[in-house]
Amino acid sequence: MYLTTNKCDGQGDCIRNCPTEAIRFVDNKAFSCMCCGACFEACPNHAIFKNKYGGYVVDRAKCNGCGVCQFTCPIESIHIDNGIVKGICSRCGVCEDVCSRNARTDTDNLVLDKQKVLLNSMKMVANTVGYRAGVKKIENMKLPVKSDKSADRVCVSTDMEKCVKCGRCAYYCPTRAIEVIIQDEGFCVGCKICEDLCPTGALKDGQYDKNLCTLCLACVENCINDALKVKDFKIVRNIKDSSMDNPLCSNTKGTIVSCLNCGLCREKFDSPALIKKENALRYDPSQDKDSEENNEKRLEAIYNCPVSTLSENEDNKLFGYCVSCGKCTQVCNEQARSFQTISWDGEVSDDCISCGICAELCPKEAISLKRGTINVDLDKCIMCETCGIHCPTDAIPKTTSTKYKISGGFNYIDENLCVKCGLCKDICGEEAIYTVDISNEDVNLGTKNKNLRFVVDDDKCIYCGACMNICPSKSFIFEREFNRVN
Repeated sequence: MYLTTNKCDGQGDCIRNCPTEAIRFVDNKAFSCMCCGACFEACPNHAIFKNKYGGYVVDRAKCNGCGVCQFTCPIESIHIDNGIVKGICSRCGVCEDVCSRNARTDTDNLVLDKQKVLLNSMKMVANTVGYRAGVKKIENMKLPVKSDKSADRVCVSTDMEKCVKCGRCAYYCPTRAIEVIIQDEGFCVGCKICEDLCPTGALKDGQYDKNLCTLCLACVENCINDALKVKDFKIVRNIKDSSMDNPLCSNTKGTIVSCLNCGLCREKFDSPALIKKENALRYDPSQDKDSEENNEKRLEAIYNCPVSTLSENEDNKLFGYCVSCGKCTQVCNEQARSFQTISWDGEVSDDCISCGICAELCPKEAISLKRGTINVDLDKCIMCETCGIHCPTDAIPKTTSTKYKISGGFNYIDENLCVKCGLCKDICGEEAIYTVDISNEDVNLGTKNKNLRFVVDDDKCIYCGACMNICPSKSFIFEREFNRVN
């Protein structure tokens, strides 16, 4: 709930701007709904629900104006005007924002402030008593401070500045946990796998010796980019730019994606067949039973893989998980693959638009969004990078090149739930929410903005979800779609 402090001078900005008329003057001080929930418990039509902020909202489509909530309210805050229930606080925070005296405060913050004062008092008293008793002062009683901890993950990572996207690491990966997508199809990428496989040494150091070649075709059959052909009884290599000093080691256009070793697949699969031992994934196909329940769990693990390397073969056995064998680090000619400890302290950049996609998609519920502020529980975070992969503004750091972009969606405001607080319009960075004058319509929906209807401009909306996540009344009917772009 929101309280009024002694700073209040009776200006009434909070009362005039409260979208649900939940504030009134008592002895010249602003007094509001306590969010006790009595109305919620008493409503016979289940038309009142509790939102994520701890406030309560009336669903006008379900409400029949019976008045039970009004008679139940212990402080007589609720009243009914032309069949519309008013006086219930949704904890939207508008009152706190508009108060010029900073007299309105959230009780959550008040409790935190009281805790800090209490800790300070305890520390002072304890040190005073200890000093008088001749004992050592207490030094370890400290106020809560920002944690310097971080979420960590050990994995084999790619140095993108060194990587030439030749695909050599993917070819030698025993579990197919690396995916290299080469844009220049049909051209030599300098992986030199053909030289590794040539039994006679006919292919060596980028050169071809026809006299040594037996045309076993091992090189042609295993060329990852179909760049080797047989012509006139000899092997021909298709080179894109022969004028380069070293055309076989050119930086190929493409992307590389590899298993992050986050362990999310193990949690989703929940089977003794897939475990994480000493920070490395281990899979035993013999324990992966072919049952309906097991198949569903396996598919869930595949679906939730943040970089989509995990898959199953025709025998319903998993592949695409990293076992941390280090083979890719050994075969990479550019030394672009190495074991790294990836850390994140939970910080996001100023590019964050508070869309809440990270909180929605986090599989561990490690990210929460409250009134536009992102909070990360580092104890829950497993560094799967789902948040960064889907972040529309790249405000969250990530190491993988995998990226999903919003491709479309649907966004509509339900008038039966909207409390006209205007938070959605304020937070929208695209100015995609506008208001329509409805003063001539037969409506009565609140005090602030009562003559306005909030509408979404589909041409401007990017379906980020910031409006939906800040809305205290769940009035947005919202959907979005993602497409993988990398």
